[in-house]
Amino acid sequence: MRLLFAFIAGGLFGSGLYLSGMTDTTKVQGWLDVFGNWDPTLAFVMGGAMIPMAIAWMIRARRTTAFLGTPLPPAPSTRIDSRLVIGSVMFGMGWGLAGLCPGPSVAALSYGGSGLYLFVAAMLTGMLVAPLLRERLDRAIPAE
Repeated sequence: MRLLFAFIAGGLFGSGLYLSGMTDTTKVQGWLDVFGNWDPTLAFVMGGAMIPMAIAWMIRARRTTAFLGTPLPPAPSTRIDSRLVIGSVMFGMGWGLAGLCPGPSVAALSYGGSGLYLFVAAMLTGMLVAPLLRERLDRAIPAE
């Protein structure tokens, strides 16, 4: 049952990304081109995503288990430290350069072409290397 709900949720998420145009790298990069041909539609997509997420956070605050009975993970830290800032900057730079982030890149795999496959391969490599790099950085730069 859990896999069925994950499949449905993933399908809805991917469909929403496709319908909103967020799998189109030019639309995402158009959002970042403030001084050129600016495309504000990403703001509406982000705003539309914040509303159900805010509701989900309110529901989550009152629950200890998911609707399917599994325990919910602990809430993420709200602490802003150097790791969060550096990671956010790196994510934003990659997003701006490629016009994709993990969700839309996976959603676009069926029609994206060789450039997208290269992006996903690099993203997966980064996901594998990041824990090793984090461990080394944590030893070199202690958390604040």
